Amino acid sequence: MTEEFRTVIGLEIHVQLNTRAKMFCGCDNNAEGKEPNTVVCPVCMGMPGTLPVASREAIEKTIKLGLALGCEIPKISKFDRKHYFYPDLPKGYQISQYDQPFCKGGQIELESGTVKLNRVHLEEDAGKLVHPKGSKYSIVDLNRAGTPLLEIVSEPDITSPAMAKDYMKELHLILRNLRISDADMEKGQMRCDANISVQLKGERRKGKVASSPIVEIKNLNSFRFVEKALAHEEKKLQEEFEKWPEKKTKLTHGFDSNRGTTYPMREKEEAKDYRYFPEPDVPPFDLTRFPIEKWKKELPKLPSHHRARLSELGLTKEEANIIAKDDTIKDVIENVAEKNKAIIGKLLINNVEARKLSIEALNQIADTIRDGSPSNWVRDMIRRSVKSGKLPLEIVKETKGLAPSSEEISEKTKEFTKFLISENPDVVQKHKAGKAGALEFLIGQGMKMTKGTVNPKELREELVKQLEEEKR
Repeated sequence: MTEEFRTVIGLEIHVQLNTRAKMFCGCDNNAEGKEPNTVVCPVCMGMPGTLPVASREAIEKTIKLGLALGCEIPKISKFDRKHYFYPDLPKGYQISQYDQPFCKGGQIELESGTVKLNRVHLEEDAGKLVHPKGSKYSIVDLNRAGTPLLEIVSEPDITSPAMAKDYMKELHLILRNLRISDADMEKGQMRCDANISVQLKGERRKGKVASSPIVEIKNLNSFRFVEKALAHEEKKLQEEFEKWPEKKTKLTHGFDSNRGTTYPMREKEEAKDYRYFPEPDVPPFDLTRFPIEKWKKELPKLPSHHRARLSELGLTKEEANIIAKDDTIKDVIENVAEKNKAIIGKLLINNVEARKLSIEALNQIADTIRDGSPSNWVRDMIRRSVKSGKLPLEIVKETKGLAPSSEEISEKTKEFTKFLISENPDVVQKHKAGKAGALEFLIGQGMKMTKGTVNPKELREELVKQLEEEKR
């Protein structure tokens, strides 16, 4: 049945900005762990006679996101009043944006395709309803009221629940990369309203594409829930396609994460239901007066740039994705020597302890890996360097009195290799039998016997040569 349909998805993603103060007042924007209704003032509580003053920091972070996403930044932008009535909205309206947002258009590139954006606009968050377990009432907490909130609205370019999840993950990475939001979904700092409909391929009715109603699924707060809720609704819309009355065009559903199902909430509102009009207490903004070109130059590289760069260096697609998501590894890769970036990238993915090393120590370890040092010796050197706080080369120099110097071994490589082979006849037989890892074991033994002062590349070459001669 699914092959008969085309899925059409658009996402509206809400993101709390990590500004110092709230959107229209000076209240602390970090209420985590604080008692309900303690991080509030008359402005964010909607008291009569109060006047909002817009946060420049929030506007700057909004525009920076728009620049990163390739949005058009218009010359003039303004705020509007969006009217609706809910217990956690004390004013009875929300200061939002309607027809003149800070950012228009833009797009996000995914492996599965391009998702165009409709707009990025700025508004204030509402409060929060707390539902005590077992009670028949709810409590209003206004600590969150007035938090700067971005709404990032995509065009309906997403064609599957999996693509919706990928889009949301990429946006999450971009937000964190720009450091404009922590985007912690468990804390409600990033939330999604997903719109989905299905269309019957190749069929038109009354001159229009045969389509199901658009269902908006509200307040999804994890990547997995977004995919799961959309997949459930997609299947349901396909199965009930012929049953939908034509007058039903838009519906609003919630998502029960325990059951993995959606449920009806209310009829979906239209723009006219919100009775938008320009916010009279906040004047329009002339954005030509903002240093937009300066902000554009200061933007950090996006995850897509890092992935492409890491792939060019020789890392796999999976490795590049891991590093692009990890700020710690990414920052290290930016600072190590160019020739060592790929080696250190792989090392930091697979060895957590190596992340404790300095840039200089990592460069030295990478040089030994390039020279052919076996993995067990590398792990040991990392462990010793982390424990002592000394550079790997310092540790090698300290052991020179206990073993021949690298110069002495280099001059006697043949003799040393013969000795190594004679001391490990069982391993040599395993190598001759094609046993994987036998050669690496011999190199490791050589490194151990010489306290790491032997040139591993030279030792490897001589071992291979002598072992091949023995085969003859």
